Formats: sequence, C-alpha cells, structure tokens
Amino acid sequence: MSKGVALLVGAGDAIGSAVARRFAKGGFAVCVARRDAAKSQRLVDELTAAGLPAHAFSVDARNEAEVQALFAKVEETIGPIEVCLYNAGSNVNKPLLETTEKLFFKAWELACYGGFLVGREAAKYMLKRGHGTILFTGATASVRGGKGFAAFSSAKFGLRAVAQAMARELGPKNIHVVHLLIDAGVDSEAIHLRMKAASGIDAREIPPDSLTKTDSIAEAYWFAHSQSRDGWTHELDLRPAVEKW
Repeated sequence: MSKGVALLVGAGDAIGSAVARRFAKGGFAVCVARRDAAKSQRLVDELTAAGLPAHAFSVDARNEAEVQALFAKVEETIGPIEVCLYNAGSNVNKPLLETTEKLFFKAWELACYGGFLVGREAAKYMLKRGHGTILFTGATASVRGGKGFAAFSSAKFGLRAVAQAMARELGPKNIHVVHLLIDAGVDSEAIHLRMKAASGIDAREIPPDSLTKTDSIAEAYWFAHSQSRDGWTHELDLRPAVEKW
C-alpha cells in the first residue's frame, strides 16, 4: 500500500535522484519535478522496472502558476502529497564586482523565492489533511557568507529563514518542516568535474569519505521524516568526518 506521494522539486541526478530512490523504497509514489521532465526519464524507468511507482513532471519553480499547476495535477492524478522536498539552487561563485544584478537576482529567485512558492503550496494541501513533511536542502552558504558567494549565500540564508519561519508556524499544526544543511562537497559527477576544473584533483584520488554520498543525504531526509512528533528535528547539519567547520 502506498504511503502517499513524495513530490521532489528541483530533483536533479544527484541528491534528488537519491531521495527519490529512498522514498520509493519506503513505500511512497515518487514524483520528480525539474525544468525538463525528460531528464528524469531514466530514473523513472529504473524505479518503474523495480515495481516502484514514479512519475516525472516539468516545472519552473520560480513561476507561481506553474508551481500551483504542478501540485494540483499531482494531487488529482497521483495522490495526496505527504512529503515535499525543495532541492533547487544554483551554486554561484563570483567575485563581488563580477556579480551582476541579473546573476544576484537569479540566484535568489531559484534558491529562495522558488522554495517559498513550493513550501507555501505544499502547506496549503497538507494543512487540509493535518499532517505532512516539507524538506529543504541547505548548504554551508546557508549560515556562512564566503568569499565570492554574495549571491548564493544571500539566497541560501533567505531559504533558511523561510524554512525556519514555516517550521514555527506549521509545527503546531502537525506539519514537520526540515532544513538539511549540507556542509560538504557532494559525491556526484558535477562536483567531480568542478574539482577537476578548479584544482586538477581527481575525485578518485582523495581519501575515502571526503565527500558526502547522495545516499547518505537521502537517509538523513528519511530519518527526519520518520521522527516521532514528540522529537522532531528542524535543522540537521551533515558533513564528512574530515570536513573542517
């Protein structure tokens, strides 16, 4: 029996896909949403072949009408959304004087504004049923503005504030809001390529467990979702043992 729907917005090939696999394994019908649904077809085929219900949708999380239409369609055609993850964001690293107005706004719009739209829409449906879990992916930049990260840090700081305000308002109404602060490089193809380009380091040559695996992130989200109501975590920071912090 399905436990309902886990809707993952901004579900890319790394964290989003790992969370999709974990929640599908846990009995949820998984709906993955990103700008181009075709990019999620391989994941949907993989889960479907394993007998796990999965669906892909296209959405621009920065567009209010598209977000509202996505939630309405999933609720009408798949089932009640019990879990919602917002995972979108653009890790922009630019010197201050090279950070244009357009770049700054786009970073905020994707990481913070999109999170607000998705979180608000999830709350609208969950409040009617009196329960649900809303998950947000944070980063080191959520709590520390590093050199070159004026745009990204402000966006992630903002998303953290949105999540915190939602948790305080919705917690007493039985909606669990979780902000997962990933203070780490994620063990993914994108990070491997970025490391190679920036420093020439091959990810296969660094010490084991120096990067956080996407499966570990997915397990952290599953843990938070599975908590009893008398012991909820709002914010959880996750990093490898070797990470400096």
